[in-house]
Amino acid sequence: MQSVLDRFLHEFQTPFTNSVLIFSVLLFIILLVPIIFNRFRIPGIIGLIASGMIIGPNGFDLIKKNAAVDLFATIGLLYIMFIAGLELDLAEFKKNKNKSIVFGIFTFAIPIAIGLPACYYLLGYGFNTSLLTASMFATHTLIAYPIVTRLGISKTQAVAVAVGGTILTDTAVLLLLAIISGSHASGLTNAFWTALVVSVVVFVLIVVFIVPRVSSWFFRRLEDEKYAHFIFVLSVVFFCAFIAELAGLEPIIGAFAAGLTLNRLIPHNSSLMNRIEFVGNSLFIPFFLISVGMLIDIKVLTNGPQALIVALVLSAAALASKWIAAHLTGFTFKYSKPERQVIFGLSSAHAAATLAVILVGYNIGLIDDNILNGTVVLILVTCVVASFATERAGKKLLLQQDAEPDKPLSAQRILVPIANPETMERLIDFATTLKHHADRLPIVALTVVKDDDQAQHKLLQSKKLLDKAIVHASAADQQIDITSTIDRNVTNGIIRVIKEKFITDIVLGWSAQNNLADLIFGRTYDSIVKQTTQTVFITRFVLALNVQQNMVVICPPFADKEKGFLKWVDAILNVGFHLRMKVWFYCTPEVSQTVRTYVESNKVPNEIVYKAAVDYEDLSIMKGLVESFDMIVFVCSREGGISYNAVLDTLPRKMSRYFKEHNLVFIYPSTYSENSISSYEQELTGGMLEKSLDILRGARKIFTRGT
Repeated sequence: MQSVLDRFLHEFQTPFTNSVLIFSVLLFIILLVPIIFNRFRIPGIIGLIASGMIIGPNGFDLIKKNAAVDLFATIGLLYIMFIAGLELDLAEFKKNKNKSIVFGIFTFAIPIAIGLPACYYLLGYGFNTSLLTASMFATHTLIAYPIVTRLGISKTQAVAVAVGGTILTDTAVLLLLAIISGSHASGLTNAFWTALVVSVVVFVLIVVFIVPRVSSWFFRRLEDEKYAHFIFVLSVVFFCAFIAELAGLEPIIGAFAAGLTLNRLIPHNSSLMNRIEFVGNSLFIPFFLISVGMLIDIKVLTNGPQALIVALVLSAAALASKWIAAHLTGFTFKYSKPERQVIFGLSSAHAAATLAVILVGYNIGLIDDNILNGTVVLILVTCVVASFATERAGKKLLLQQDAEPDKPLSAQRILVPIANPETMERLIDFATTLKHHADRLPIVALTVVKDDDQAQHKLLQSKKLLDKAIVHASAADQQIDITSTIDRNVTNGIIRVIKEKFITDIVLGWSAQNNLADLIFGRTYDSIVKQTTQTVFITRFVLALNVQQNMVVICPPFADKEKGFLKWVDAILNVGFHLRMKVWFYCTPEVSQTVRTYVESNKVPNEIVYKAAVDYEDLSIMKGLVESFDMIVFVCSREGGISYNAVLDTLPRKMSRYFKEHNLVFIYPSTYSENSISSYEQELTGGMLEKSLDILRGARKIFTRGT
């Protein structure tokens, strides 16, 4: 008994040496601390950093920083920068690149302009030391970025400008660090400049030209290897980080570049994106935050007045300079107060790049102990301020967005009939990209079994297929409603479910291996189009959706006069937005003007190009409009529609043969009026619920009287 007790006490001697115990303690901190701090309305990030201070070598010394902790912390840091690049809306960034450049200049120049004289005159340091310390003020780490992601404001313009400015200022500071350290070591010789320029150029060439092509090939050739996708993404992140380090840059620059490179290949609402965010936010990023706390030593403030003075000057200069840069940017571009505060919150935290700058300076003898200790205090102060500022301003910005009139969203109840396991995943993925983020109605997956002697056996088989659909949709955090039905034929079963489930959009597909033209748009598709009034998307996907580069939308004359015109335009722009595709509209001036008006009035973020209409009957012209990885969208019309043309009846068959290597989507716009849409939505979202509540109230009264 005594030996067991001794062994137990030995295992809990501090600092802990048992790797299993260390990992368990860290996981419990990651689990419990954010929950406890959120109860007191304190950002969980603060709790994780504070936990690192308590358990670290400068606290109770429960856990020392070792190779394992450093590895997870490094992964977390790279993950923060990678997700920032991955979630950056490139179309919005292109629109705001000038604003990001302006903010990048402000958040780089103003801190140096304030920090250099403060260190040189107030603290009495030399020029190189003062310049290096001032450049540290210009850096910032996106510690608070998980907050804006959780609040759902990561795609706002203010956040995009802050993230864009972050990479610009950090890159500039890290290049300045390389120059200062090179000057201190061997001077700014021609050999030094040549080596730096060549290494940076090689890094850019690899990241911009080689990595995207390899990634596109991988996702295209190994589409079904879902778990391999995640490992590949991690490999790309660390490879880019390593190449950046070889180029004399910080690894965080490489991780951010990897995010930008893979941005278009990983749709935001995909299962892969869900896995990336889940693993990062639940494991790696919290490890990094804890490790930051483990560096902080509050006792440095007791080492004399000089340490306290340095810490106060550094903290005040860092926060003041970032506040001025953020608000100057906000006033320049007429941002609201919450937007200016969000930019300040995101850009005020100092951690990773700051430590990199100071530690390099400390190792080469430019930085003394007082600045090193003062920087640690600065990290604590700025991380606390950044977290609180971002949390508070983010909530205000979210309320401000909710108060603004949004574009009218139609309730989307999308039906996906499934018969072929090979096309099931792509159909569900396409249906997911059609949906708005705000739309919470589940996708309806349907299998129809013909009523015969084998109906029950086929029904069991169909349910297995639907189970796979549930797994696939769940991986992308997408709700799905599965339905199996028996009917005398497939068409009748689909049409009946359309009525029963209040379907608004129908996504149909056929196998790319089916070369029988008579089966393409044969009885089933033709009957569904003729007997429904909903928007119908008939699709043929031969390529993975995430490798698509452009969307080519070909509209007939008078397409804008159809009742469901704006409905399908809104849906197809959602697809382009989720898949990061540039959208090319080939249409008449009248149609393009209607689209322009809709895009401008609703601030649609897509990158759109308008081109003159093309002749539907000349397939050779159409062939010249598209490239290998373009999705082709043909807008058709039901017979009797104002944009209907007899050519449209045979067009799908011709296109399926002529464009065998392209993804095709044929759209039949809805034909019900706006009044019927509104009444339908009210019935779907409110009326049915109210009726259900009335029934429940009535039943409750009956049972109450009975008792």
